Amino acid sequence: MPELPEVEVLRRSLEPLVMGDRVRSVSVAEPRLRERVDAQRLEALTLGRMIVGTRRRAKYLLIDLELGSTLVVHLGMSGCLTLVPQDAPRLLHEHISIGMNSGRRLRFEDPRRFGLVFALETEQVESDRHFAHLGIEPLSDEMSGGFLRNLAKSRRGPVKSFIMNSEIVVGVGNIYACEALYRAGIHPVRSVARISRDRWGRLANALKGTLEDAIRQGGTTLKDFADATGREGYFRVSLESYGRAGESCGRCGGTIRRRIQAGRSTFYCPSCQT
Repeated sequence: MPELPEVEVLRRSLEPLVMGDRVRSVSVAEPRLRERVDAQRLEALTLGRMIVGTRRRAKYLLIDLELGSTLVVHLGMSGCLTLVPQDAPRLLHEHISIGMNSGRRLRFEDPRRFGLVFALETEQVESDRHFAHLGIEPLSDEMSGGFLRNLAKSRRGPVKSFIMNSEIVVGVGNIYACEALYRAGIHPVRSVARISRDRWGRLANALKGTLEDAIRQGGTTLKDFADATGREGYFRVSLESYGRAGESCGRCGGTIRRRIQAGRSTFYCPSCQT
């Protein structure tokens, strides 16, 4: 599933290509995504409007349009948003197509249909039910060890679940949670009640560093992810724990292990993640 770095890579690759372009057509071939696409509203809030900016909130891509509307895209588990020539052949799972005045189209593909595409008034974004509950952005200045430590007070759950809770920290999925905990030297099942002040600081820095490194390398492509031009991400070659069960730890020489935690695979080194 695309996580924060992948969405940020998509945003950065898309913005210079679409800024100032204008929506010429909207086509919804398959409205049955995670939430049904309201084709009439999508067209009403985008057709004829110029793109004036792009943003990211958690794992959502926001494309701001003139006259105060915003197109929202969530890639779900297998979604891709790419910019292609208007006459490029339509693909099997191309559910939504947005034609631009430049002669190109935004193509939203999603074989598993867990993604989201909708439009709303820009002033409603913060209060919308998709965004109102979201926690802190991990790359923001406010993100710190002290901030995490304060939020963890009176909690007892495992630290991996804590940093993957979008009401606490947004955009940190399974891959980057594993990698950040590995960098910080913290065992993924350790209770948040048993993490010291110094370790909270290390974890905050590891989260930021891991996400920033992933963005610089174009994100992690394990199967479906590509940026707006179709390029894959290469952070997968830098993964130190995720997907490396049975391999040697690059830090201590121990063996990376895999366990199921909250229904997901967790990868860690039992020797140096205490």
